[in-house]
Amino acid sequence: MAQAPEAAGPDLGSLRQQYRSDKAALLDQLGVQGSSTRGVRKALQQLSRLTDQTLRELWSMAGFGPGFSLIAVGGFGRGELFPFSDVDVLVLLPDGSRPDEDAALKTRLEGFIGACWDLGLEIGSSVRTVAECVAEAEKDVTVQTSLLECRLIAGSKKAFTHLVERLAEAMDPKAFFVAKTLEMRQRHTKFENTPYSLEPNCKESPGGLRDLQIILWVAKAAGLGRSWDELARKGLATPLEARQIKANEALLSLIRARLHLLAHRREDRLVFDLQTAVAESFGFKAQAPSGATTAKGTRRASEALMKRYYWAAKAVTQLNQILLLNIQERLQSDVAGVDRLRPLNERFYDKGGLIEVASDNLYVQHPHAVLETFHLYQTTVGIKGLSARTLRALYNARSVMNARFRSDPVNRATFLKILQEPEGITHAMRLMNQTSVLGRYLWVFRHIVGQMQHDLFHVYTVDQHILMVLRNVRRFFIAEHSHEYPFCSQLAAGWDKPWILYIAALFHDIAKGRGGDHSDLGARDVRTFCHQHGISREDTRLIQYLVAEHLTMSRMAQKEDLSDPDVIAAFAKRVGNERYLTALYLLTVADIRGTSPKVWNAWKGKLLEDLYRYTLRALGGRAPDPGAVIEGRKREALSMLALHALPHQAHKALWDTLDVSYFMRHEPDEIAWHTRVLSRPIAQAAARGPAKAEDGAEALLDKCIVRARISPEGEGLQVLVYAPDQHDLFVRICGYFDSAHFSILDARVHTTLTGHALDTFQVVAPTMSEHYRELIAMVENNLAQAIDERGPLPTPTKGRLSRRVKSFPITPRVDLRPDEKAQRWLLSISASDRAGLLYGITRVLARYDISVQLAKVTTLGERVEDTFLISGAQLQVNKRQIEIETELLETLEG
Repeated sequence: MAQAPEAAGPDLGSLRQQYRSDKAALLDQLGVQGSSTRGVRKALQQLSRLTDQTLRELWSMAGFGPGFSLIAVGGFGRGELFPFSDVDVLVLLPDGSRPDEDAALKTRLEGFIGACWDLGLEIGSSVRTVAECVAEAEKDVTVQTSLLECRLIAGSKKAFTHLVERLAEAMDPKAFFVAKTLEMRQRHTKFENTPYSLEPNCKESPGGLRDLQIILWVAKAAGLGRSWDELARKGLATPLEARQIKANEALLSLIRARLHLLAHRREDRLVFDLQTAVAESFGFKAQAPSGATTAKGTRRASEALMKRYYWAAKAVTQLNQILLLNIQERLQSDVAGVDRLRPLNERFYDKGGLIEVASDNLYVQHPHAVLETFHLYQTTVGIKGLSARTLRALYNARSVMNARFRSDPVNRATFLKILQEPEGITHAMRLMNQTSVLGRYLWVFRHIVGQMQHDLFHVYTVDQHILMVLRNVRRFFIAEHSHEYPFCSQLAAGWDKPWILYIAALFHDIAKGRGGDHSDLGARDVRTFCHQHGISREDTRLIQYLVAEHLTMSRMAQKEDLSDPDVIAAFAKRVGNERYLTALYLLTVADIRGTSPKVWNAWKGKLLEDLYRYTLRALGGRAPDPGAVIEGRKREALSMLALHALPHQAHKALWDTLDVSYFMRHEPDEIAWHTRVLSRPIAQAAARGPAKAEDGAEALLDKCIVRARISPEGEGLQVLVYAPDQHDLFVRICGYFDSAHFSILDARVHTTLTGHALDTFQVVAPTMSEHYRELIAMVENNLAQAIDERGPLPTPTKGRLSRRVKSFPITPRVDLRPDEKAQRWLLSISASDRAGLLYGITRVLARYDISVQLAKVTTLGERVEDTFLISGAQLQVNKRQIEIETELLETLEG
């Protein structure tokens, strides 16, 4: 026993060298540049065979007896091995073997598995008897699935055959089918039920390799076939479907293999870091789309790859659904009544809640029935989907959906009818997209299916974003969802033609990726659509306006000073009337909500609602009257103050120090809050007279007052700072919020007639504590201390850039120009977001003694677009302007 390792040592070393050399040669084949998938399966099989041969050598060296078997299971059992995948094996023991009681056997097993690791095999091993295998398979469907693909590598064939027989006896095909489909649904839920994730897992995501493997697993368990060709021979798949499956499986396999090679480890996710490298390995290059005249319109190599991936994943999703439904029908064919059909009309049946075509060639003979299918799905009570036969008929009728089909008046009328139905629009459109019918009817929509958006705030592909916006608009008209956005639901309740908004939602981003302004191009597309579908001239003008202007309201609300009557008047003139304003508001809210769960927040909602209400007032024929607005706000604030029992005329101590701009920029609720907090200390200071350093009266005026409350918008905190003004006050406040990891959403800066700063900040913390009182107390104490100490400014935090920002950086932009009245300056900033960015910007402004009067901070996912209203003597000097812009750009670039 002592000499065995010495004798095996040199053999193991040479075997290791041979294995690594042979594997490297095979990996070189897989890594050959190009997008051809022809040899990928062969290369994976060769890698598996090489591993088989190596394991046989190690098995022989280990010296197991005649009753033992080495069996490949799991993915390795299929006879295909990816470059860095686990090598899953089962050491099958003779009945009665107990390694925990047999020291020699335990030593031999440990030696074999250790040798596998020494050789460089990523081994995943289990050691069981036949009885233990069957028992584990009955308890765990994952083990049962792994053993379903078992394959003998070395050892006793008799023991292997006995295992296969016992597993077959224990298999319940129907229960296995149910378990695997439930498992698939759970997996899909984990990936948000879409193949269109921006960083999809090409193995586990919906439409990935796992969705193909599950078909073969349940088919094999039911004895219906072990390969795609066998499924085709038995009528579960058509020859066309089998070819499509094999082509898409090869593409996904090649992508996965290239991911492994480029990452030098097991990596199944198409992460941003690797997308470009994988795309270049396929031969894709960056290119400008037709019509693009600038680099901005250039399509990345990664976009071309991802579009190809999404199309493959979409096809796999469709074929998975068709074949699983077919297998389910075979398994349930012995259940009484399961195939009972209820006629819906002469062309369709209801088959257990699924629409079933009357004949396989229905769509070829009657193309009008294609869109009728989705109208039936939308309007028939109890229908929850399409049967396998219907899905297959649609899949095979794609050639029917051509230019003639799109221009057919009956089809146009049916499509418009789907949009004009009172319910079911979102479900119908999603099903049309899943079955590729939407892109074949709306040809312009086809171009954006699977189109990525590298703007750092959209987390969906363009087609998924459009359908998400459509869903959001639709929910405004559903009473059950009125609690989500009550004001939108209130406006929607008075809207007479919801379908106008649905069409605008479908077309608002439909021209993305073509080059040029997608709003203008989309407006042209929707005008053509309206003309083709007989929509009235008046409704066409509104729909075209919505598509052309769908970004305007968001930009105005988040970047302009809404307290400026001229801003409101200009927007009111652009909108024209209340109907256009309401429609644009509803579409804007739905659009922002549809970009990413992280982009929408209560503060953006307030800004948009404020802009809507101010503009509606202006459209009502009332010219903006600052005096009337101010008096109205004062009256409302006084009514609120009366509820708090403030002494008569207590408000005058503060209000007499404020000018018109303060009352224009603050809501009555904010004015009342400021007054409650500040009136008493200001009145006490005034009663004492001018402060003298020796009498301590500066405690009332020279020290700042900081108060915070839960934001009236229900998200984050609203923070009030009242302090003697100083040139670096704003940057000190930003520095505190940066160090405390708060994000500033909005800042309004005002200087009183007595030279005090009265600043209001809207901030959010990464995680808002349930114990908000402690959070408020911390902000009030720590921020006041940071301002009063007047020490050196804190160093900005060095935030790490996210992987997405690193992979798709945006060019920082600084725009400095005088406002329309030439009294102040507008500074616009656009850059990738990171911790400490706003503080870095304000440090630059402070160095040049520039005062910030208004700050609007817009975070769009991982991109920031900030707007500042600023003033300062240095801005009047051209040379200083250039220096300021240069320093700001350096700060944005990090």
